[in-house]
Amino acid sequence: MRRLLFAAATFFVLSLPAHAESFISRLLNRPVPGGVAVVPLGASAQPPGVTYDGKPVMVLQDDGKGWIAVVGIPLSVKPGSQNVVVKGSGQARQIGFEVTPKAYKEQHITLKDTRKVNPEPQDLKRIERELAEQTQAYRVFSPGTPSNVFLDRPVPGRLSSPFGFRRVFNGQPRNPHSGLDFAAPAGTPIKTPAAGKVILTGDYFFNGKTVFVDHGQGMISMFCHLSAIDVKVGDTLARGEVLGKVGSTGRATGPHLHWNISLNDARVDPAIFIDAFTP
Repeated sequence: MRRLLFAAATFFVLSLPAHAESFISRLLNRPVPGGVAVVPLGASAQPPGVTYDGKPVMVLQDDGKGWIAVVGIPLSVKPGSQNVVVKGSGQARQIGFEVTPKAYKEQHITLKDTRKVNPEPQDLKRIERELAEQTQAYRVFSPGTPSNVFLDRPVPGRLSSPFGFRRVFNGQPRNPHSGLDFAAPAGTPIKTPAAGKVILTGDYFFNGKTVFVDHGQGMISMFCHLSAIDVKVGDTLARGEVLGKVGSTGRATGPHLHWNISLNDARVDPAIFIDAFTP
C-alpha cells in the first residue's frame, strides 16, 4: 500500500504548478542539526556536482523543475547559515540554506555490563579498528540514484529511543543517539527500506552484529544489535528483502533494532524518511 501511495503522490506532484513545493521537499526538508536540507539548484542539462563540508552530496531531479541537493546536516552543526558548493559548466558557486534550532532530550541508561561503558585497555584497539571500518563505510558514495527516498520501516513496532538523545550511561555522558530504535521482539525479520548493496557486516564491540547497506549517492543505512545476519558483503538487496533479525548484541539493554541513516557522511534522523519526524 505504501508503495502505491508513493507512486500516486509522485504522479500528483508532477502535475503541480511550477511554484509549488515538491514532494521531496515536503517530505525531507527538515533543516535542523541532525536533519536534512533540500536545496534547489536550478535547471541544467546534466546534474551538477555538489559538496557540503568538502563531501559529495546527493543530487536528484525535482519534479521537472530542475535539480535539488539533499544535504545531511551533522548533529554538531550550530543553527545559522550554511552553504553547499555547486560545480557545473566549469564554474563553482555557493548556495546558502538556513539551519534552524532543535532541542534534543537527555536519556539516562543503566548497563549491567560496565565494560560497555568503560572499556578495558585490551578493548580499545578493537574499538579503534571497528570505528575505522564503519567510518569508511559511511563515506561510500556510489553513483546510483536511490530506488526511493520515502523509506519503508525496516521492522514493525513502536519507536522507542529517538534520534539525538543526549545519552548518559551509568551516570557518564556519551555521544548522542545517532539513530532510531524500534522496540521489536528478538528474531523479528529486518527488511531493507530501499534497494541497496551490502558494503559491510561485522560483530562489533558496541554495535554487536551489524549490517551496512549502500542505497546510492551517499545514503547509507546501518542496522545493529542483530541476533543474526542473513546477508554478506557484495549482496544486492531488493527493497523489502530480509537482511537479518532483531537481537540485543553489543551495547544493548534488550532486544531492539537500532537504525542509522547517513547522508554525505552525516548521521541524520531516520524519522524524517518514514514521515515520523517531530520538530
